[in-house]
Amino acid sequence: MSTVSGIDPSVPPSGTGCVECEEAGGWWFHLRRCAQCGHIGCCDDSLAKHATAHYRATGHPVIRSFEPGEGWYWDYARDELYESGPPLAPPTAHPEDQPVPGPAGRVPANWPEILR
Repeated sequence: MSTVSGIDPSVPPSGTGCVECEEAGGWWFHLRRCAQCGHIGCCDDSLAKHATAHYRATGHPVIRSFEPGEGWYWDYARDELYESGPPLAPPTAHPEDQPVPGPAGRVPANWPEILR
């Protein structure tokens, strides 16, 4: 990935879980990190789709996966996937002991049926 506007490598993530889901007592499937401001939001396979909502509300175009072992980026404005990109401030993923979906204790037992 070449230099792309909308990425600030110095900004740390907002936390270890989706900001809005945490505030509402909700849960998520996978997490995404805004590469511009560090906002952590849930993915489009999650019920609330907070990462995309953050893009729509702020115009921040680039997210990075916030899953352990993943380093891909997505550019909403260009509708493009990048397999890699500039390193971002740590941590680069949620804690490895945090379950997927998460967080622990808030995911319903029938989550696969809910997310269909």
